[in-house]
Amino acid sequence: MNSRQGADVPNARDVTGRSDSRAAPPPLSRPGRERGWGEGNRGSDTSRARPRLLRSVVACLLPVLLAGCSLLGGGSREPVTTYSPMVETRTDDAWPAVDWQLTIVPTTAPRVVDSPRISVRRHPSELQVYAGSVWAQPATELVELALLRTFEASGRIPAVATSGAGIRADYKLVLDLRRFEADYAGRDIPQATIELGARLLHNHDQRVVASRTFLQTVPAGNTAVESVVGAFEQALAQVSHDVAGWTLVSGDGDAGRPAMSAPRPQR
Repeated sequence: MNSRQGADVPNARDVTGRSDSRAAPPPLSRPGRERGWGEGNRGSDTSRARPRLLRSVVACLLPVLLAGCSLLGGGSREPVTTYSPMVETRTDDAWPAVDWQLTIVPTTAPRVVDSPRISVRRHPSELQVYAGSVWAQPATELVELALLRTFEASGRIPAVATSGAGIRADYKLVLDLRRFEADYAGRDIPQATIELGARLLHNHDQRVVASRTFLQTVPAGNTAVESVVGAFEQALAQVSHDVAGWTLVSGDGDAGRPAMSAPRPQR
């Protein structure tokens, strides 16, 4: 049994075209043709319907399955390493203290993004994954967890939770994870790249209060996977800070507006 999918990927020397010892670890496989924006939206519907518990179980079992395939194949392979980012919570005293509650809707993403595999983009149109390295959770859950911890650490909101937690939220935050990858972007060293679309909706009338796209990039110290993971920790901390602050300010501004009175009937 072989854990590779699709065509074999050249080693680090062949991919980069350099014999530099700093070359990044070779990717394990190519996850297939990357989806376009339109296709990503259709993938989002599938992600929304897929049980989140099943995705977490798959993420936990993936290292075991990859290691088992290696043993059955008879070849000696490096063990699979699972990375669980340690994300610092960054808050701001300037954020407003609000009296409303917030629900975070399960984050949507294209299938190629919503995965425990650690993606790397060496060329603009080619997305690959690092060999023998996986996240402890799918990328969407890493983003949600970092954001929840930031809201809670801020002390600026009475209650915040994911959908289904049972709180009566006044607003809901809808997130669309578009990129979660190590991107070389024409450089010798990759940078952790997170692109996240966000919409804040009033929960009672589904009115869009605000919307924004967040893009965060943090260069890694070198091409090693450990260094890339460290860059993702910094990127997650910063994008969570930015989204939390934007949400609190936008919701506070909307909650402070005078209620609109119903139009008078014409005689």
